[in-house]
Amino acid sequence: MNGAWIEPAIAILGLAGITLLTRAFFMIPERDLPMPDWLRRGLKYAPLAALAGVIAPELVMSQGALIQTLQDARLPAVAAAAGYYFWRRGILGTIVVGMAVYLPLHIGLGW
Repeated sequence: MNGAWIEPAIAILGLAGITLLTRAFFMIPERDLPMPDWLRRGLKYAPLAALAGVIAPELVMSQGALIQTLQDARLPAVAAAAGYYFWRRGILGTIVVGMAVYLPLHIGLGW
């Protein structure tokens, strides 16, 4: 054995320790941590902001550049899905409507 396994093992153990510490950080104290109201209100929007940060580039970019044409199946699918969501406020229906518009345009027409 030449010891080449030591560095990956240390890296894996270190990453596991950091992950455990950061995930358990809020469970370690015995009492609630004081948090300003502005921070508590802001944290309510963190999941939505993260989701928008992941999805928005996928909707307006292709191959790392902004889409150059309106003949892209994602745009009508997003418009239809957003319209359904504001009309009925249902997540499952939003997904179904978006895919029902996207798939025929993308697969059928090659957009």
